[in-house]
Amino acid sequence: MKRTSRSTILFVAVAMLLRTPVAQAAKSKTTAPVNRSEEESHGARTPRADPRGDMLAVLPAQGPHPSLGHHADLFGRFVGTWDADYSFIAQDGSVRHSRGEVLFGWILDGYALQDVFLSYPKPGSTDKRKMVTGVRFVDPKTDKWTVMFAAPAFGVAIRMEGGAEDDRIVLRGHDDKGALLRWSFNDIRTDSFVWRGETSHDGGKTWLLEEEHHMTRRGEASGSAR
Repeated sequence: MKRTSRSTILFVAVAMLLRTPVAQAAKSKTTAPVNRSEEESHGARTPRADPRGDMLAVLPAQGPHPSLGHHADLFGRFVGTWDADYSFIAQDGSVRHSRGEVLFGWILDGYALQDVFLSYPKPGSTDKRKMVTGVRFVDPKTDKWTVMFAAPAFGVAIRMEGGAEDDRIVLRGHDDKGALLRWSFNDIRTDSFVWRGETSHDGGKTWLLEEEHHMTRRGEASGSAR
């Protein structure tokens, strides 16, 4: 048997090591885009033991897609979790308060940003938590954002459009009865903002404030879009 040099053995060992899943994962982190590896983007995914989690595994993105550039920053700054103090204002002026949280995160390879609004039942109540969501995306050519809002538990689906207006973010649309809607992000700071929901039944001449929610950022995670 021929003697094999130590350098040859070392070369073979390194080559075998580079074929292991750990090495491939480490390699993909240094060469792949920020969201997922190149292999995953082409559909070559490793099967999971429980397929019910497959969609959740591919949905999130670690940041916006590079093609969005600075346009991603308008809503990207909200990424993270916010404690929510919800206020619902009735027509007679009475206000109903509830607590909850709001979560923002990039999805779909960074082309869209999703939010989830959660409200908690009051202590001692038999009510269950309530959840609604919105998926938003921007057209870099016009800087206009589109938001697809869904509240399946309430049978509501709404499309809103808009963007930055001075120091606010304003989105406009219609409810299922044709009334004008205006949703806005106000008093925006790194650790807080105020969300307002208004409705107009006279073509925008007057507006009725129906919701005002005060958000406070939870923890110290950065709200940067990148």
